[in-house]
Amino acid sequence: MCNHLTCLNPCRKIVRMSATQTENPRISFESLPIKPPSHPTYDLWGVIKSALSEDAGDRGDVTCLATIPSDMEVEAHFLAKENGIIAGIALAEMVFHEVDPSLKVEWSQKDGDSVHKGLDFGKVYGRAHSIVVAERVALNFMQRMSGVATLTKAMADLASPARILETRKTAPGLRLVDKWAVLIGGGRNHRMGLFDMVMIKDNHISIAGGITNALKSVDLYLEQRNLQMEVEVETRTIEEVDKVLDYASQTETSLTRIMLDNMVVPLPNGDVDVTMLEQAVNLIGRRFETEASGNVTLETVHKIGQTGVDYISSGALTHSVKALDISLKIDTELALQVGRRTQRA
Repeated sequence: MCNHLTCLNPCRKIVRMSATQTENPRISFESLPIKPPSHPTYDLWGVIKSALSEDAGDRGDVTCLATIPSDMEVEAHFLAKENGIIAGIALAEMVFHEVDPSLKVEWSQKDGDSVHKGLDFGKVYGRAHSIVVAERVALNFMQRMSGVATLTKAMADLASPARILETRKTAPGLRLVDKWAVLIGGGRNHRMGLFDMVMIKDNHISIAGGITNALKSVDLYLEQRNLQMEVEVETRTIEEVDKVLDYASQTETSLTRIMLDNMVVPLPNGDVDVTMLEQAVNLIGRRFETEASGNVTLETVHKIGQTGVDYISSGALTHSVKALDISLKIDTELALQVGRRTQRA
């Protein structure tokens, strides 16, 4: 039975990548300028295969099958339709090679580079069927990742000397992809999931009967299991910060970072009051890392970064991302003509 996933000639033998493989003969993570973050169970190739299967359904690309001769070869170019930071180049290349290993992809930019509206920054050439099938999935990854990277870069520049972190507020199934884009944009990764860092949040504190009880329970848990990992606790008031510091002064603890949540207070004029945040940072000194969270925007992040806090986390980097407009065009002259008409090139 013909496999229409790639919309290829049924007589042609297709080489498939196993979903459990971690690298492709044409893609080496070690050679990438910015490698994807590590995860013990995340299957990046599986995510790509799932996205392609989602698009193809049980028939493949019926438009492609109906309109494009199976042996036709073309060259298509990647065009940026707005300014930003490009991300997802390596992932897009993985998509094209998953669809058809014979496709050739060339880039004039790399992940993390700036692109401007109208820039032709890469091309793919080979079988037209394969390029058209891979196009939307590759662009979907690139556009989302570039949007994340662009916002991250803007926030990271404004936040300095504090460092920007994302959160777990990522698109379901795209956790590693979103966090990879943050790295490409110049941010840092927070915990990957529930497994790689202890993070005591408000609900844990409420259930445990207070912040001191929660810290005691975590220290006991880690000691009994001989586990060593970073521990962060969320504080919402100066009183809670005092309780954490009092506990730490009397007990050997695994605590490494204190989150200062919603201590940035919005003002009616659109500015923010960071007095409480500064007070908390000064109380903690350099005994523990500090992380500001809440009311973090492009307008407020610079002021927050000047308080002395080590990290600033923002869920907006991934949960409110605006995709960067990118297209893949075979007739680039016509595409640019239309783009200029619509002010998108």
